[in-house]
Amino acid sequence: MSKGTVVLAYSGGLDTSCILVWLKEEGYDVITFLANIGQEEDFDAAKKKAESLGAKKVFIEDLRAEFVEEFIWPSVQASAIYEDRYLLGTSVARPCIARRQIQIARQEGAQYVSHGATGKGNDQIRFELTCYALYPEVKIIAPWRIPEFYNRFVGRKDLMEYAKKHGIPVPVTPKAPWSMDANLMHISHAPADLYLMTKSPEDAPNSPDVLEIEFKKGVPIKVTHIKEGKSKDTPLDIFSYLNEIGGRHGVGRIDIVENRFIGMKSRGIYETPGGTILYHAHLDIETFTLDREVRRIKQGLGVKFAEMLYNGFWYSPECEFVRHCIDKSQESVDGKVQLSVFKGQVYILGRESPKSLYNEELVSMDVQGDYDPCDASGFIKINAVRLREHHRLQGEHRSKH
Repeated sequence: MSKGTVVLAYSGGLDTSCILVWLKEEGYDVITFLANIGQEEDFDAAKKKAESLGAKKVFIEDLRAEFVEEFIWPSVQASAIYEDRYLLGTSVARPCIARRQIQIARQEGAQYVSHGATGKGNDQIRFELTCYALYPEVKIIAPWRIPEFYNRFVGRKDLMEYAKKHGIPVPVTPKAPWSMDANLMHISHAPADLYLMTKSPEDAPNSPDVLEIEFKKGVPIKVTHIKEGKSKDTPLDIFSYLNEIGGRHGVGRIDIVENRFIGMKSRGIYETPGGTILYHAHLDIETFTLDREVRRIKQGLGVKFAEMLYNGFWYSPECEFVRHCIDKSQESVDGKVQLSVFKGQVYILGRESPKSLYNEELVSMDVQGDYDPCDASGFIKINAVRLREHHRLQGEHRSKH
């Protein structure tokens, strides 16, 4: 007798293929769900594989457009970057995937959901917090936190042997045991010699690609190649084209050590070509159009948003609030940014906006404009008092000790 129905977030790789068979061994009916979020994948082959392994149903969902519009674009508006370097390509995909997984679970009357995230990583948190937020009654089967599972499969060699025993075809061999996370936003790797989205900057073209990116309320609405005259104006096409241009020039490669939410440091090697171009372009047009004090507050919100996104709190009330505030801050972030993409770098060439707060005449040393130089005296006096008092008190403290 079946223990119930479980919707498994399925990739077709070693871990989730073994988990599918293991769940059936444990007495569950298994529905597999594979999200197309821009990764290179033979989806037909993955579907046939899941069916051959005993999946009751197989869902393959194209989520690329909603991934860009509902998840990547808010991250662009926020200038979201974790620990000053990571553009959150894996983090931003998880709530998109898990949301659809929960929709399928509700639709199919499944009491359980499952995933292949390890017990040492962030993804288990990202998946499960989304699931509990959107389906509070759901029960989650996390095999890599179940002793019967992780004691049976101590390493990937054990998984390979299990796969062989159960006729599970897997492309990974014991000599190449790493896995990758790929989506429209980025690819993450273990070894640094496996770059796939980007050329080495040394092998990039010897002439730049010059682009113009148009923003409306902080969201890209059009990208134009200045020389070729080619334009893209739908979210998916814009982001895919920027990936193409960035990849051609080796933009967006990083090799970092980051702090996982669960308390350990990990090494991450990432390629984020289109996201890197947009990060620089958005930063430029935002500075051009946003009030100084609003931007200062928004910067702090962007850091908080990045942390919540990285830690899996997309569907928390605090993250919803922060996203709302960031979206409000972007009401005047309209305009165009011209930039050059060349051998691993993004160079800003210029910008224009009907809502610009830049007044060339006002800042000119040759034109007086509406500004009275005496106005600076007030700023100087206020801060001079603060600085004098600070250093006076410091001197007193030092003399006492």
